[in-house]
Amino acid sequence: MFKVKVETVFSTSHYLSGYNGKCANLHGHNWRVSVEIEGAKLDKLGMLVDFKELKSALEEIAEELDHSVINNHPYFKGKEINPTAENIAYFFYKKLKSRFHPNKVSKIEVYETDKYVATYLPD
Repeated sequence: MFKVKVETVFSTSHYLSGYNGKCANLHGHNWRVSVEIEGAKLDKLGMLVDFKELKSALEEIAEELDHSVINNHPYFKGKEINPTAENIAYFFYKKLKSRFHPNKVSKIEVYETDKYVATYLPD
């Protein structure tokens, strides 16, 4: 099994509805998100996936959120989903899962800070 991983960063603000504490207030983060793709076969060039392609896809999704209030993004607002690091990781997964077929998005990590990270591992 081969794995490829890329990361990007973006800055946003958010608040957590129903939370009892400071995070209920609007506040900002410099997020870091990483994605891992896994698969058993390499292409004719010997690559699982081109780093450039994967990074571009990841940055395209991050751009949707960058310099915004995440709560106002249609994915979170429309479904009234709290923009926790866990839900943001799942958001990235949903956007990426079919783009690199037949390989699998095997891991999404969202760093809210250097010390706090949420991970989504699909079944």
